[in-house]
Amino acid sequence: MKAYERLLKYIAIRTPSDEESDTVPSSTCQFELAQHLHRELFTMGITDVKVDTQCYLYAHIPPTPGYEDRPKLGFIAHLDTVSDFCDHRIIAEIHEDYNGRDLPLGSSGRVLSPDMFPHLKELKGRTLITSDGTTILGADDKAGIAEIMTMVERILDENIPHGPISIAFTPDEEIGMGAAHFNLEDFGADFAYTLDGDTEGEIQYENFNAAKAEFHINGVNVHPGSSKDVMVNAALVAMEINSMLPPDETPRDTEGYEGFYHLTDMKGDVGYAELHYIIRDHDGKKFEERKEKLQTIAKEINAKWGRGTAELVITDQYRNMAEIISGCMHLIDNAKKACENAGVTPLILPIRGGTDGAQLSFKGLPCPNLGTGGHGYHGPYEHITSEGMDAACDVALELVKIYAGA
Repeated sequence: MKAYERLLKYIAIRTPSDEESDTVPSSTCQFELAQHLHRELFTMGITDVKVDTQCYLYAHIPPTPGYEDRPKLGFIAHLDTVSDFCDHRIIAEIHEDYNGRDLPLGSSGRVLSPDMFPHLKELKGRTLITSDGTTILGADDKAGIAEIMTMVERILDENIPHGPISIAFTPDEEIGMGAAHFNLEDFGADFAYTLDGDTEGEIQYENFNAAKAEFHINGVNVHPGSSKDVMVNAALVAMEINSMLPPDETPRDTEGYEGFYHLTDMKGDVGYAELHYIIRDHDGKKFEERKEKLQTIAKEINAKWGRGTAELVITDQYRNMAEIISGCMHLIDNAKKACENAGVTPLILPIRGGTDGAQLSFKGLPCPNLGTGGHGYHGPYEHITSEGMDAACDVALELVKIYAGA
């Protein structure tokens, strides 16, 4: 079965994770996909496969006789999707021999355009897969799952010599919890690759250092007719706080290795207000400076408006996996070689975000990220090509061959 055919089957099972949930997994629908994959692997002949009570699927492919001493190589993808644009059935549309121009998405009124996504021109002639424009497609990360499953099928069908291979599909990656309950012992690999990137050929091992920051702003609400030198309008203080940040250091204004402050949510009135930010930077020193900037703002606001006006809570989320991968660069060198063997141009790019691999790397499982061939994730313009998926599958298969030394 082709990888894109598997993708079409998997996206029919909606699996949005739920950031408001306190259960693991955050949504029970993820079990439906995990159990489907369990059955599919078992049908392929993989008997060492299980889904645990927290919806982590682990599977192992025993090595080819004579290859038992090869490195234990792992591949990981995630079961969940974002919840945005995922409130009803996902309907995929297949556009054969795409012409590289504007493409209406069903009857949604949305148009997938090279003006928004310049790379579309390079996809001319390919088979393009989109949703109908009312939902996400779900290629993030069901494309990664489909490519891993297709790789496994090819290894078995083509009798490709290989060392020990571990497979894992995880829940709740989109809400930052995919690695939280990952069992390294059950997985049993020396190192691994997540298939959770964009363009085929992407090799990513530098991600953001990340934290979230919350300002809780306590105002003084009195009658406006007698509020001279008494009222402290929490909503206005919130606006003042945001104005104290560098205006050109937002996601819209940055790219590559440039970090940012991102205001994700705000609410409030005269008496109380909140500001919610995420802070991102690849450089560890600059990351710490960003947190210090917020702390300085809180101090200045309290000095101006009174002690306790601004309460700041900063929570670290994940770190740049380059700290770990720099000690095992064979993962990157071999990924480049795998791309070249597969006829794919390797693209070593920083991740302007994070992956399960970042947290797993710091847990002891070095885990860079590979592209799946998808684009426009987390919204109704998400798209992928069957050719890109084939290429990503080929790269993964070449890695298996490289580490087998066959």
